Amino acid sequence: MGNYAKLIIKSQTDNLGLARITAASFAAQLDFTVSEIEELKVAISEAVSNAIVHGYQEENGEIEISMELSHNQLIIVVVDEGVGMANPKEAFKASYTTTDERMGLGLTFINSFMDKVEIDSKVEVGTKIKMIKSPEQIKKQIN
Repeated sequence: MGNYAKLIIKSQTDNLGLARITAASFAAQLDFTVSEIEELKVAISEAVSNAIVHGYQEENGEIEISMELSHNQLIIVVVDEGVGMANPKEAFKASYTTTDERMGLGLTFINSFMDKVEIDSKVEVGTKIKMIKSPEQIKKQIN
């Protein structure tokens, strides 16, 4: 296992910037381009926003963000103990949302910016989103 870090934040939108900056700083240890770092920041922001808006439904709770560098990959896991989802696979469909005020594109963005995304969710237990990305430069060297 390479380097790792864990951040626990209160489920409020004021902490989105902290999550983005922390993830970007951690990711900078690999050879990500500026563009890739921006994509990572969007992905982490969407994952944390989903936990706040959908998981905790704007109520207080904690969001755990774990980051790990392993085999030239960045692995980010966002966990909440909110309301959860009965069918998390549905959330990957564009325009899927649990609130009418939202566009339902969060997981679509995450999926497009990351190499691999896994979601595990259980009703009344919470949701875990695992996101994996390698720098394009590394992927080109391997192929």
